[in-house]
Amino acid sequence: MRKSLYIHKSKLLFIIFTILSVSIMAKSSATSKARTPEEIKSVKHVEWSRAATIYEVNVRQYTREGTFKAFAKSLPRLKKMGVDILWFMPIHPIGELNRKGTLGSYYSVKDYTAVDPAYGTVNDFKKVVKQAHKLGMHVIIDWVANHTAWDNVWVKSHPDFYTKDKKGNFVPPVKDWTDVIDLNYDNKELWNYMRDAMKFWIDKCNIDGFRCDVAAMVPTEFWVWLRPQLEKSKPIFMLAEASEPELHQVFDMTYNWQLKDLFVGCAEGKKNPSDFYKYFEKEKKEYPIDSYRMVFTTNHDENSWNGTDKERYGDAAEAFAVVTGVVPGMPLVYNGQEAGLNKRLSFFEKDTINWKPNKMSSIYSKLFHLKKESKALWNGASGGEFQKVPVNNKSIFAFYREKGKDKVVAFFNFSKVKQEVNLKDAGMQGTFRNLFTNQTVILNTESKITINPWGYEILTK
Repeated sequence: MRKSLYIHKSKLLFIIFTILSVSIMAKSSATSKARTPEEIKSVKHVEWSRAATIYEVNVRQYTREGTFKAFAKSLPRLKKMGVDILWFMPIHPIGELNRKGTLGSYYSVKDYTAVDPAYGTVNDFKKVVKQAHKLGMHVIIDWVANHTAWDNVWVKSHPDFYTKDKKGNFVPPVKDWTDVIDLNYDNKELWNYMRDAMKFWIDKCNIDGFRCDVAAMVPTEFWVWLRPQLEKSKPIFMLAEASEPELHQVFDMTYNWQLKDLFVGCAEGKKNPSDFYKYFEKEKKEYPIDSYRMVFTTNHDENSWNGTDKERYGDAAEAFAVVTGVVPGMPLVYNGQEAGLNKRLSFFEKDTINWKPNKMSSIYSKLFHLKKESKALWNGASGGEFQKVPVNNKSIFAFYREKGKDKVVAFFNFSKVKQEVNLKDAGMQGTFRNLFTNQTVILNTESKITINPWGYEILTK
C-alpha cells in the first residue's frame, strides 16, 4: 500500500495515548530520557537472514500467464542471481465490491485463507514454497492486517471486526482507499482471527514469514502479542512496511524510505554526499544496533505511482542500485529490475513485465554474491559498520565496511561530470579486488581514482 499521512481516528487516539504515556513516564524522574536504540530490545533474527537479500514478486505481472506455476520456472534463475528471500505480494482473492480498475488492488483482500484463483490453487503455492526451500531460498507473503475488501468473508460473519462511522457504516482507513474498509483492533476477538489466518499459511504451506502492509497503522500492541504465537509453529522473519525504530522490537526489518528519498533528492541536485554521511550517522543513533533496514530504489508502490527508476533517477539509477548492495541494510530487487524495468506496471490491470537481457542482472548478481561472501556486508550487527572515507572531492560518496578479515570500500561519483579522487586516509592502504572488473587495485595515500559521471568503484578484500 502507499504510505499515507492519514490515520483513522481510533488509531490516532491510540498513538496519542502512547505518546502521552511515554511523556508521563519521562517526567516521573528528573534524569529520565527518551528510549535509546540500546533500550529497544531487537527481535532475535533467524540465522538464515544474516546475509540475506530480498526479491519482491508480483505474480500478476511476472508472466503472461500470471500464475504460480509460470513463476516457478524462474526459481533456478533467481537462486543463481543470489536471491534469498522471496516476498510475494498479496496472493489472496481480491474484492469485487467497490473494486478499482478491472482486476482490483492486491491489497483488497476478500479471503485471508484462500488464493486468487487467477494465480492457481493453495496447493500450487505450496509447491512453489517447497521448490524454493529445496533451492535454499525462503518465502514470505504480504499480509494486509489493517483493512479488508468490502466483500471480505468477515463482513457478514463478523461485522463487529470493522470500524464504523456514527451512522453505523463501514469506512475506509484513508479517504482515497475507497476499495477497502478499516479493521477495528479494539475488538480483541479480531486479534485471534487474524492470528489464526496467518498461522494457516505457516502450517499449511510452510512459509517463512510475512511482509506486513502499513504496519504502523495497526496497534504495535497487536504485533507484540502476535509474533510469539506465530513462532510456536516455527521461527519466522517479519518485514514491516514502516520505518519507526520501536517496531524493531517485533519486526526483523523496516523500510528505509529515508535512503530512497535521499536518492531522489540527489538525482534532482538537491542532496549531495554530505547528506548521505549525516543520514547514516543519524541512523546509528536512532535504530537498535541489530536492526535490519530494507534498502531499495523501487518497489511496487514506487514503480506504479512515482515512476520507473529511469524516470526518477535518470543517469544515476544504476549507481543508486549499487549503493543498496553495499550500505548497511538488506537490498531489495522488485521483479523486473534485473531486466531494466522500463515502465510503470499498472496497479489495477494486467501489465506483464517485459523480460529481456540487461546489465542489471549481472550487477545484482555480483552484489548479492558479494554480500554472502563478505561478512562486512552482512545484515544488522553481523555486518560491518558504515565508516566514511575522507577524500578531497565533495561530489564523491566514499565509505568502507569491515568485519574481521573482510573489507569492502566503495566510491560513488554523485555528479554529472568525471571526478578524480585522492585518498587521505592511511587506513585505506592495501590490495583489493574490483568487484565488477576483477582487477587488482592497490590503495595508498598516493592513490588517484578517476570515476565517470554517476560512476562507482567497489573494492573488496
